[in-house]
Amino acid sequence: MGQKFVREDKGLHKSLGIIADVLRNFDLSTNEIRIYLHLARSGFPIKAREISDALSLHRTETYKILRKLEKRGLVSSVFEKPMKFLAVPFEKTIGHLIETKRMGISLLERKKKDLLAVWSSIPKFDKEPTAASVFQILEGKEQVTLKLKEMLEKAEREICMFAPKSDLVRFYYWGVMDELEEALKKATKVWFLTDRSSESRFFVNKTRLSRKKCADAPNIQDLPSFIISDQTQVLLRIKESGVNNRAKREKKEKIRFLWTNYDSFIKVLKTLFPLLWNTKVASSPVLALIEA
Repeated sequence: MGQKFVREDKGLHKSLGIIADVLRNFDLSTNEIRIYLHLARSGFPIKAREISDALSLHRTETYKILRKLEKRGLVSSVFEKPMKFLAVPFEKTIGHLIETKRMGISLLERKKKDLLAVWSSIPKFDKEPTAASVFQILEGKEQVTLKLKEMLEKAEREICMFAPKSDLVRFYYWGVMDELEEALKKATKVWFLTDRSSESRFFVNKTRLSRKKCADAPNIQDLPSFIISDQTQVLLRIKESGVNNRAKREKKEKIRFLWTNYDSFIKVLKTLFPLLWNTKVASSPVLALIEA
């Protein structure tokens, strides 16, 4: 019986964690999410004191958060003494947050032309700009996918991409494989390498890329993902060293990539790519090539 309750509690914790991750995309803090979910799960008006006690929050902070959630239309107050608070139903809250986000983006789109015009009117320095080698750390799905999309859209000649199973699954659900298919339509050569695990083969076979063939390469599971675009820029996965599987399960692994246009760095990875491609080792995993 005890084991059943533990499993149910773990399932509940996981479900609430998934919802909390989504709500963070709408600029809600951790405690704002905790208070909203506590109210929404209750389904009836609750006093601020009861909320602060249940969530171990300071009463003053609880009141501030409730007022902030009320201003955003996620919580309403019930005029009793003492005052109670009631959450807007979750399905309405999600719709409201999405619509608010959409309106904000629409407003920025309308202002884009005016902002660019103002920027163009500002005098620039007389000094001639020089090409600089830049290193940039990108963290999280949003930053990484934006940079990836930009790289793939701008590629004119060739894209070389290596992604073992763990990142291939992530890239597939992030829409990266769709972007590769779009790149092929521009007659850009696309070279894609991955391991021969059943998961990798499954996701590779789901793509609509035109040609595929196999080659051998050793120990590719330990290598980080990287994408080279036109030999002018590269995106490389940064993996945490010394983190065992148990630690990864207990603490969510952060997704970090390094972007750079540093020529020597790009040349090293560009040299590595065909070596992985052409190495013949009978016991090694098989790589899938997707070629324009």
